[in-house]
Amino acid sequence: MKVLVINPGSTSTKVAIFESDHELLSLRIDHPVSELEKFKRLADQKDFRKKAVEKALKENGYDLGDFDAIACRGGVLPPLEGGTYAVEEDMVEYLLNESPVEHASNLAAVIGYELARPYGIPVFITDPISVDEMLPEAKLSGIPQIERKSYGHYLNMKAVSRWVAKEKYGKKYEDLNFVVVHLGGGISVAAHRKGKVIDINNANDEGPFSPERAGELPVGDLAKMAFSGGFSKRELKKRYVGKGGLVAYLGTNDMREALRRARSGDKKADEVVEAMAYQIAKEIGGMAAVLKGEVDGVVITGGIAYNEDFIERIVKYIKNKLPNVHVVPGEFEMKALAEGAIRVLKGEEKVKRWKKEG
Repeated sequence: MKVLVINPGSTSTKVAIFESDHELLSLRIDHPVSELEKFKRLADQKDFRKKAVEKALKENGYDLGDFDAIACRGGVLPPLEGGTYAVEEDMVEYLLNESPVEHASNLAAVIGYELARPYGIPVFITDPISVDEMLPEAKLSGIPQIERKSYGHYLNMKAVSRWVAKEKYGKKYEDLNFVVVHLGGGISVAAHRKGKVIDINNANDEGPFSPERAGELPVGDLAKMAFSGGFSKRELKKRYVGKGGLVAYLGTNDMREALRRARSGDKKADEVVEAMAYQIAKEIGGMAAVLKGEVDGVVITGGIAYNEDFIERIVKYIKNKLPNVHVVPGEFEMKALAEGAIRVLKGEEKVKRWKKEG
């Protein structure tokens, strides 16, 4: 089974081709900012990016008729449960004209749908950005007007969890309970119970600080800053998303650099790196409590997971109570999208269908 994978980013579009679980081709098509700025709305980039994908396929000797399916990054839809969804007209119309957030991922399913239509091949999205499987009690913040949101690195987290379940336990992801940690520019820590993400920290607003984000802040002090007159709304938000965390303390968002400084005797760097590991471990413990202590394993993934020294700092806090720690460094979005489509094509997973309410 041959699957074309499409994953747009802010200034590029990633394209990959998989035959079963083997990657045949991986491309990153860069789009000059000067070209993208010609489009008033992000949705207006659709044809521009579609032509770029078609050109890349042709240059590499592929025809759209070669594929059994197209797998696309899921965009910002209304909250839905995880899984693999068929891309149909309702979804395309919503992503183009009604999605509440302009996000490059909204273009993936639209482009895939238009490419596939003349050939009659199916198009799928898997575990999109708007997955929401949180428990009702997890959504209460303490203030009725503010609801906790279900935002996280679901595609990568669920894909890695499926792999760990199969390779380390000989079971299905849906049969196990994991605390899953995604370590990137933002950090997500989530409770996965029998295939559902029942609680997760919103990496923009909650949980541990990360290379670029401040994480959860003392609300009283934040309110003082907000009304001090010293910051615009945009400036204040940038302080905790983009210029928070390691950047705020050490002037770098590179964990490798922070660790190098810590190892070379920089006491401040060592303290900040240790505090970040401490906060991640504390969040892991909280999610273990959400699972009522019934945790089969802790799964750590994302780009920062390549740093063994940092992983050791986290593990030392949790190993006595949560000894089964599985580290799978990196991000596997393209493969995860292909695998979602292939599971449906093989009949291993039932395809889901999204319809606009009302």
